[in-house]
Amino acid sequence: MTQQLTHTATGPISPVRPLLGLGVVAGPLYVTVALAQALTREGFDLTRHPWSFLANGDLGWIQTANFVVTALATIACAAGLRRALSPGRGARWAPRLIGAFGVSMIGAAIFPADPAMGFPAGTPEGPGVITMSGVGHMAVGGVGFLCMVAACYVIASRFAREGRTGWAVYSRVTGTLFLGAFMGIASGGGVVWSNIAFIAGIVAVWCWLSLLSLSLSRTAA
Repeated sequence: MTQQLTHTATGPISPVRPLLGLGVVAGPLYVTVALAQALTREGFDLTRHPWSFLANGDLGWIQTANFVVTALATIACAAGLRRALSPGRGARWAPRLIGAFGVSMIGAAIFPADPAMGFPAGTPEGPGVITMSGVGHMAVGGVGFLCMVAACYVIASRFAREGRTGWAVYSRVTGTLFLGAFMGIASGGGVVWSNIAFIAGIVAVWCWLSLLSLSLSRTAA
């Protein structure tokens, strides 16, 4: 018995929980840093400007770093999910889709959104000039958002099969809300309702990932 306890205490520690722990903190980190900037950057209006605009201007490096750090945490979380969900439905595709969302955030950092609608301060009102960087930002962002929506539905399917109705419904509602928010911002950029809905969608999907990671980390071996 003594030998068995000693082996357990000194044996290798599973990396699943630390990886999922990064999934727990990724969303709160991103939202906190983005909101702190949104409330303090001159000329930024939460009702009009997407958070991606924060990557512009002299302090744009803060949001760029926010994208990269959150992306790396999300990709690490995806690796943890791959192990925590195996075996079972969605064990391959859910982590891949969430990992792709993380990769898209790195793409968003590489291709910042174009300045527009009066931000950064001094930028003319209106949609502004569309550059290749702006097109790249919209492209990688769109792919990433759709991957995250799909991940919500994949996880919902798994939990429905396992009889975890609450989690299944929560995942479907989150995916639907995020999809609707994305479609709104894609079709009505600069409109107050679409921008607020998009913020709500972003917060909702990050909360979902945090709670999913926390739930799975508690049962991880």
